[in-house]
Amino acid sequence: MLYLIGLGLSYETDITVRGLQTVKKCKRVYLEAYTSILMAADQDSLSKFYGKDVILADRELVETGSDDILAGADKDDIAFLVVGDPFGATTHTDLVIRARELGIKVEAIHNASVMNAVGACGLQLYQFGQTISMVFFTDSWKPDSFYEKIMGNRKLGLHTLILLDIKVKEQSFENMMKGKLIYEPPRYMDIATAAQQLIEVEETRKEQAYTENTPCVAVSRLGAPTQKFKAGTLKELASYDSGEPLHTLVMLGRQLHDLELDYLYEYCDDKEKFHEFVLQDQEYFKPPPYVAPEEEWSD
Repeated sequence: MLYLIGLGLSYETDITVRGLQTVKKCKRVYLEAYTSILMAADQDSLSKFYGKDVILADRELVETGSDDILAGADKDDIAFLVVGDPFGATTHTDLVIRARELGIKVEAIHNASVMNAVGACGLQLYQFGQTISMVFFTDSWKPDSFYEKIMGNRKLGLHTLILLDIKVKEQSFENMMKGKLIYEPPRYMDIATAAQQLIEVEETRKEQAYTENTPCVAVSRLGAPTQKFKAGTLKELASYDSGEPLHTLVMLGRQLHDLELDYLYEYCDDKEKFHEFVLQDQEYFKPPPYVAPEEEWSD
């Protein structure tokens, strides 16, 4: 059996009881180590807590060496550990499909992820639209395919969860060309970089899916001991020091509930100023007033 086990967001103890019981009975235990990180734990602390050796599974192993992970899983129990929830990253569906092709049974043990824990910032989960991802821009590569999704969410009045780029065990173009197996230091996108890139895209597109004054919420180290939220405009957050990773950004929709707004006041520097920006932003994509058809008019 292949078990995909969610670890939660931060501590080694965030794993569920059933997840821990399953890990302890598995012959091999892999830790997926490239889509996210546990902020208050690492490979050694997990191994100690489980009483089992934990094997790091990088992107290369998961995407091209899945047969090594699945070897013997038709007879033995194998655990594949994922920070957050097992299906928070689409790449893990590939592992499940490969297991099925080999006739290996698969079971998922779920846990909290950023997709639901982000509600801790005060925004209601059913008011979120499509989630997008933002990658690090380069001088020659600035993908903006996410823009239409933000536009769609905003037209519906929905919040947008923006997942920020993580670069782990990546090679520079030069080392790849030279065939040198040298990896760059890990990089984690911060709030200021994400806000700056969003502003840059809007300045290029000029379709006003949002503006530099659109209210957002910076989410830092969600679920960790140093968890922090900051409410402000994109322009304000473009110079915000969000500290150590991990980070997530939420762009507010125009249909902000009063309870959501009251909750966010705790995280902004100036309550009245933030409220003004919210009111201004709500004018975008505002539906036109209803006019009854002529046949409905009465004298």
